[in-house]
Amino acid sequence: MNISMLKVIQPKLGAGQLINLAPILASQIHTSTPLCRVVSGKYRITKKRDRPLTYEMANPPHFIAHRKSWNSWNTSSLKDGLRRSETAVEDEFIRRFMTGTWHGLVCSEVIIKRQFNHIRVAAIIRRAVSPTKMYFLLGYTEELLSNWIQCPVTLELQTVNSFQDVVFKYI
Repeated sequence: MNISMLKVIQPKLGAGQLINLAPILASQIHTSTPLCRVVSGKYRITKKRDRPLTYEMANPPHFIAHRKSWNSWNTSSLKDGLRRSETAVEDEFIRRFMTGTWHGLVCSEVIIKRQFNHIRVAAIIRRAVSPTKMYFLLGYTEELLSNWIQCPVTLELQTVNSFQDVVFKYI
């Protein structure tokens, strides 16, 4: 409520009622300075500097498209794109299914690339299981995701010996 509105209301109100509007007018004045600091999406530095970060985690969000890439590659987020919400839900489902199926083996973020009707899922996996079990998990994951999402899914996995091989820096 500004001063011009008060002048319109004032003739209709009595003297006692005008005093009751004072807290409303005072509550709309904000005098604090804005905090122009970007903190979301950054990892907090620990006291011992022993938290390992991968390359993707080490770059803050404002470096997307400069030093790091998007975790989902699709065209549904463009103007007039189709299936925006369905694509986001499917991507989250794929990420959770991958981390659950490859429990304790995924060392990096799961990257999802969509091209036409084909989905490619890329990740870095630890070599902690036998090759036969890894081939089984590969076929199991591709087959189930293809049946659930109703389009071909291909896993593009790279393996490393340990999680220490993907550590970029410690904070």
